Amino acid sequence: MQKSKRSVSATILLVLGAVYCLIPVLWVLIASSKSSSELFSTFTLAPSTHLWDNIVDLNDYRDGLYWRWMANTALYAGVGAAASTLVSAMAGYALAKFDFRGKSFVFNLILAGVLVPGVLLAIPQYLLLAEAGMTNTYWAVLLPSFISPYGIYLARIFAAASIPTEILEASRIDGSSEWRTFAAVVLPMMRTGLVTVFLFQFVAVWNNFMLPYIMLGDDRLYPITVGLNGLLNQGANQPSMYTSVVTGALISIVPLIALFLTLQRYWQVDLAAGGVKA
Repeated sequence: MQKSKRSVSATILLVLGAVYCLIPVLWVLIASSKSSSELFSTFTLAPSTHLWDNIVDLNDYRDGLYWRWMANTALYAGVGAAASTLVSAMAGYALAKFDFRGKSFVFNLILAGVLVPGVLLAIPQYLLLAEAGMTNTYWAVLLPSFISPYGIYLARIFAAASIPTEILEASRIDGSSEWRTFAAVVLPMMRTGLVTVFLFQFVAVWNNFMLPYIMLGDDRLYPITVGLNGLLNQGANQPSMYTSVVTGALISIVPLIALFLTLQRYWQVDLAAGGVKA
């Protein structure tokens, strides 16, 4: 009986947490269906019928500049997350399965990097890239996203738990090189953990605002966050821009939802495999 009560309480807490997280999404969906005159004059959760009109207005803004921002964001997040996942996999595997001088110091340094907010690094990164003449380019946003201390930490923990040393030794006895062992043995065994690293980094880069805001001056290089911020600032003089901002925010959520729904099958497959082994 006591266990049943705890289960019900936990379920209620989870439902309340889900509702709390989904209310902003619901507001964006409803607000994007309103015209500029309805946005501030009607009840907050009362939907309207102007969603398609708002999408058309957003599409027409400066010959489709919004979609250029979306493409830029996909580039920054996709390439940045893929490169960061590969770097995290190599670094995490090395820290978990190799012994070398200074290993503890390197790992502690990475842990310290996890605790440093990315905002604090934006200005030093800008100064370094400015010296290299790379500001206001795609590389100014891509390069800093290639290294994720948190991703390396997760990869190290996952590699230590999921890769038996015996398998690595057997691979080396068979004559496999370290790079071939990493590609053919290590990466498949770390797949589930690396999917998590990729998703975390993809979302972090997709939602990043401060770094591209500092690095970029050409609005054709902007990601969606900086682009929508520019539209929001224009809303003070052109209130109709507010509906474009809300609609743009709604559309920008769709790729993240699609990515999560696509990648979650890897977690489901891993859980099922663990259940069969048990």
